[in-house]
Amino acid sequence: MYRSPADTDDGQALPASSAQGPHAAALAHDQILADEPRAATSWTTVRDRLSVRLAGLDLAPDLGSDIGSRRWVRGVGTFVGLTAVALAFWPSFAPLEAAPSAHVDDAVRDEYRSQMILPLALGADSGRRMGATTLAAPLAAAPERPTLELVTTLARGDSLERMLRRAGVGRDDTARVAQLVGGAVPLEEIQPGTTFGITLGRRTAPGAPRPLEALDFRARFDLALEIGRFTQGADLALTKKAIRVDETPLRIRGTVGDSLYRSARAAGAPASAVQSYLKTLGQYVNLDRDIRAGDTFDFIVAHRRAATGDRQAGQLLYAGLERDDTPRVQLMRWGEDGEFYEASGVGEQRGGLMAPVPGRTTSAFGMRRHPILGYRRMHAGLDFKARHGTPIVAVTDGRVTGAGRMGGCGNAVRLRHDGGIDTRYCHMSRIAVNRGQAVRRGQVIGYVGSTGLSTGPHLHYEMYRGGRAIDPASVQYVTRAQLAGADLRRFREALARIKTVEPGAALAALEQTAAEVAAQEPIREIDKLGPPKKG
Repeated sequence: MYRSPADTDDGQALPASSAQGPHAAALAHDQILADEPRAATSWTTVRDRLSVRLAGLDLAPDLGSDIGSRRWVRGVGTFVGLTAVALAFWPSFAPLEAAPSAHVDDAVRDEYRSQMILPLALGADSGRRMGATTLAAPLAAAPERPTLELVTTLARGDSLERMLRRAGVGRDDTARVAQLVGGAVPLEEIQPGTTFGITLGRRTAPGAPRPLEALDFRARFDLALEIGRFTQGADLALTKKAIRVDETPLRIRGTVGDSLYRSARAAGAPASAVQSYLKTLGQYVNLDRDIRAGDTFDFIVAHRRAATGDRQAGQLLYAGLERDDTPRVQLMRWGEDGEFYEASGVGEQRGGLMAPVPGRTTSAFGMRRHPILGYRRMHAGLDFKARHGTPIVAVTDGRVTGAGRMGGCGNAVRLRHDGGIDTRYCHMSRIAVNRGQAVRRGQVIGYVGSTGLSTGPHLHYEMYRGGRAIDPASVQYVTRAQLAGADLRRFREALARIKTVEPGAALAALEQTAAEVAAQEPIREIDKLGPPKKG
């Protein structure tokens, strides 16, 4: 390689020592090879020109800098264009048909068909030919199974008799089963979804129903019933099998994390129990503001576990909330009405009035221009937006003092509450209560309509105190119940007793007795044989 003094970095000639050093080589002028000439249209020339031009293009400028400049606007255009191209070639989500794992032609298909039961029964009309001979004769009748075992389920709204008849049980056996079962448990108490194991015997004559040999089902959580024939040809008889049940309540405690619901579910609580706990606790504290991470939730639900391993969770019995080992809320279900009372013996329901319908308020209490009459007049209530047929509930306990047509109110219901308060619910499509009837908080009293002076389906809700209209939004109700004397003493004893339940103790398996273990042992086939018949 030849390097001239003009090729140095600083543009000056090399020192003499560098030019004449031991590693330098001097070339004569005639020894320098000139660049090979290139054609103007050669591929190398075109490639070099394209490389230079592409290197000078700024295809992907930084959109985070020089915002608003021409270079930035050009980059945005490039981004939009590339996005449009990508969306244009977006693949579809149509299913793709997979190729068969093996090629199946007519010969292979005939080979399959030759080994089917149907072609052999018809003389092998496909595949390998196996024609019938004179030895083949049609059967006069197909043989039946000696017994038929099946499982059927009692559907909602169905009856025991109809279910057995559909399963193939004869009319006489069905009547006998209904009589035996009805003597043990009321037929209407058998829960929908109960499964029945049925065994039918051999027919006594062609076309006759199969006789019922055995039937077993779980009548209650603590009772199983079996119906069968102890000897050949005997009448059906009933056998009761009592199931040992432990009713230790289930107590669940844990620490509140990001969500009280998720924390309780993670502790193993059933979803229905957690919902009941939150609903009860929400009447005494604000679930969004008053509960913090690190608080301790504590609730107890009725729980039953059977010796068979089945479990059944019941209603909520106790709801508690602690903070720093100090109880903040202690509620226990008490009394015939099943209301919750605080540890002090006070039963209190907070949160004020219920909304009569779910929906927003479209017109407030006060003066307004009437949409039908066209002039300003007093609007003595609240209008709630609701669809036609939406249930309307009582805002609190009361008694029906009026139910029927009430002028411009259309079909309406008027309730009398404690403290001299009256409420009225107008424009109903249908009324669900009668005059003089007592109603509870949240009970359905009618359905939204558009009767009377109304422009569309909605609820007009009024409230009166001493006969004078007041704004319903300004009233809050608090109902209280106080225990005293012997009732308060028994309540506190029951509260102390239920709090001694160990958390999770009811989740342990119920130990089986010796008789229950023996009953679960399989029966040997030789033991199923009856005694030999005497000749």
